[in-house]
Amino acid sequence: MNNKIIVIGAGIGGLTAGALLARRGYDVTVYEQAFVPGGCASTFKRRGFTFDVGATQVAGLEPGGIHQRIFEELDIELPETTFCDPACAVFLPEETTPINVWRDPKKWQIERQKQFPESEPFWQLLAKLFQASWKFQGRDPVLPPRNFWDVWQLIKAMRLDTLITVPFTLMTVGDALKLYGLYEDKRLKTFLDLQLKLYSQVNADETALLYAATALGVSQEPQGLYHLQGSMQVLSDRLVEGLEKHGGKLLTGHKVEKIHDKNITIRNQKTGGILTETANHIVANVPVQNLVKMLDIPVNTWLKLYQKRVEKLPEASGAFVIYLGVDRQAIPENCPPHLQFLYDYNGIIGENNSLFVSVSKPGDGRAPEGKATIIASSFTDTQIWWQTTEEKYQQLKQQYTSEAIACLSNYFQLNSDTIIHQETATPRTFAHYTARDQGIVGGIGQRVSTFGPFGIATRTPIKNLWLVGDSTHPGEGTAGVSYSALTAVRQILSNK
Repeated sequence: MNNKIIVIGAGIGGLTAGALLARRGYDVTVYEQAFVPGGCASTFKRRGFTFDVGATQVAGLEPGGIHQRIFEELDIELPETTFCDPACAVFLPEETTPINVWRDPKKWQIERQKQFPESEPFWQLLAKLFQASWKFQGRDPVLPPRNFWDVWQLIKAMRLDTLITVPFTLMTVGDALKLYGLYEDKRLKTFLDLQLKLYSQVNADETALLYAATALGVSQEPQGLYHLQGSMQVLSDRLVEGLEKHGGKLLTGHKVEKIHDKNITIRNQKTGGILTETANHIVANVPVQNLVKMLDIPVNTWLKLYQKRVEKLPEASGAFVIYLGVDRQAIPENCPPHLQFLYDYNGIIGENNSLFVSVSKPGDGRAPEGKATIIASSFTDTQIWWQTTEEKYQQLKQQYTSEAIACLSNYFQLNSDTIIHQETATPRTFAHYTARDQGIVGGIGQRVSTFGPFGIATRTPIKNLWLVGDSTHPGEGTAGVSYSALTAVRQILSNK
């Protein structure tokens, strides 16, 4: 019994935690409500096309990167990849030449100096903070700490090179722009708003500066963003391989509905049958909003404070996504794998005023020969998709689809001859297939109040209940959730 662990959710965080614990000799079972693993990093197939559900790029595969470290420990091969270079091509309103975020640091420096004159001191600050933060994170600190062992891990990760970050702990990107007299530079601030919304869920005025330094710096070598050969599903499939190689089990189609004082309740999605399981540790790879709704245990003071904090979290974003299978002739020559479009300076980022677009490469396994996939997503308020009638929901979905196609047609050649397959997803879709509360995506916004020492911990107020995933430090993305999984694994081992 002391050796038994249940993992709730087979997203990248849950699979990583489960595989690492199985590697260390624990009896691990991962329960996943969907019928394929991967969560928001999974895929689906239509008419010969393979679509990445949510995540479309990966960090942390370079030597010393979090995925490389984990795959090496699990004794499984890294997936085949290519670099995303540029990591993103950003088009601002009424501009036809993009801002290219190059992987080569020198090329990126030349690009940003051309695009944003007089901004170099700001970028140099970000580079210094990134180097210090990256080294710090590489020493596996525990953030936020919740007991003496956690505090000791945090202290051990600190060095003299960490001290440079201390004065900036409570600053936002907006504060730094004001510091350098750049806040009124509309193009620069808009570019930062667009990029940070992808990574931190909030704009430059709200994003913690230390988080932004890492999010904006990780796309340059010796790090970088990677495009997986085949699909994003390859990453979760490799982790399942690692889990099973070391004796762990994955049960798909099994939804954990409640966490009780001494056991959990699980529903078989095929039969509707209910079973209960007991374990020494439970690792929940779910949004923290889901976690508090799953708890069916006596409420103590600490749990009440935890629940209140979750209730007061700012509303998380949802996503509207359009998946297109197209003829290759619809794709412009030398099209970057990732693009970002803003259509109106006066609109808000999201709600079809901006689109993040991923395009498959020839021979990358996502489309038949001579074809390609286009995946375009826009942030959206989840409530407008839920607080409405079915008729109005379908009308809103059609409106968003038509607007997205019209916007994309300014860059891609989209018409009845080139579009082979078309499908859309809303927060309702994500809620159905991923079970994320209200269909939210991307975790908790990385504001100063929710980042690093002020964030949501992997330790919960319930003994031996652990939280991993994009609600916890260091945030969203496959690399981020893998870091949180590694933290929880180390904490579980320390209990021994």
